[in-house]
Amino acid sequence: MAAAMAASRSLRKLLIRRVMAPTPQGLSLSLCPMSSIAQDEASTAAPREAPDHNYESLRVTAAQKHILHVQLNRPEKRNAMNRAFWREMVECFNKIAQDPDCRAVVISGAGKMFSAGIDLTDMASEILQPHGDDVARISWYLRSLVSRYQETFNVIEKCPKPVIAAIHGACIGAGVDLITACDVRYCAQDACFQVKEVDIGLAADVGTLQRLPKVIGNQSLVNELAFTSRKMMADEALSSGLVSRVFPDKVGMLDAAFTLAAEISTKSPVAVQSTKINLVYSRNHSVAEGLNYAATWNMSMLQTQDIVKSVQAAMEKQELKDVTFSKL
Repeated sequence: MAAAMAASRSLRKLLIRRVMAPTPQGLSLSLCPMSSIAQDEASTAAPREAPDHNYESLRVTAAQKHILHVQLNRPEKRNAMNRAFWREMVECFNKIAQDPDCRAVVISGAGKMFSAGIDLTDMASEILQPHGDDVARISWYLRSLVSRYQETFNVIEKCPKPVIAAIHGACIGAGVDLITACDVRYCAQDACFQVKEVDIGLAADVGTLQRLPKVIGNQSLVNELAFTSRKMMADEALSSGLVSRVFPDKVGMLDAAFTLAAEISTKSPVAVQSTKINLVYSRNHSVAEGLNYAATWNMSMLQTQDIVKSVQAAMEKQELKDVTFSKL
């Protein structure tokens, strides 16, 4: 064990000396935007059912090595979110967070649209006929209920693995709550987005009003969308920053989402997951607090062997896809 640690330190020192040395002409440590290997793997992988993920409202497949595809899987109900969905999403993403083989997630909707939002036919009794003997007890019940629903999308944000939302067709109400908790959003040209809650007599309460202003950075536009429930089409979603790319159709969008996920999965899982955790923390804290958190975080993470492997690969012009990183 001592010999292995000494060898590791020697290799680290050697790499540091090589990195600090003047760069020879023609040698570049820069990485291309999207590796050809990641693109090839994204286009050739055949999905299979993911073990330990059996749900009524979701379908989870191992799309490629290190990548899981989570589908909202009630196409006959326009992927409306029933009671099973609100429970199963928590179970699903808690498992993904602890899955050492998973490094990235793509979430999409089966059928003709992403999601019609909450399934009122299934959920009405729970919301409109709450349990309790008086106002105080009914209020406690409703608060607990809303908090439980909020956790359905909080788990996406808490999951250290990057989550890419791939949206086609309508994304309504709770669908917007869901995608704003994701890390990257792509959409097809036929996508439209609607903060629908005011049309059914309530304020959105499971994430949109808290996350959407930070996602698009335009409070006036958020207010307009939330007050009126008007539709935002794909081009406006792109220009406002809600999505980062728009594709002609669902097939092209999913191909791009899996290509991105494949590229992410080639990187050090320590680096990627640490990056997500620090991005989420910094969004909700001051710059000074975020820097302090990053320094405390990296006091341990800088000791990972992934740095040695990544730098060595860059100097040897080796694709990161060919580097074996330990599971995390």
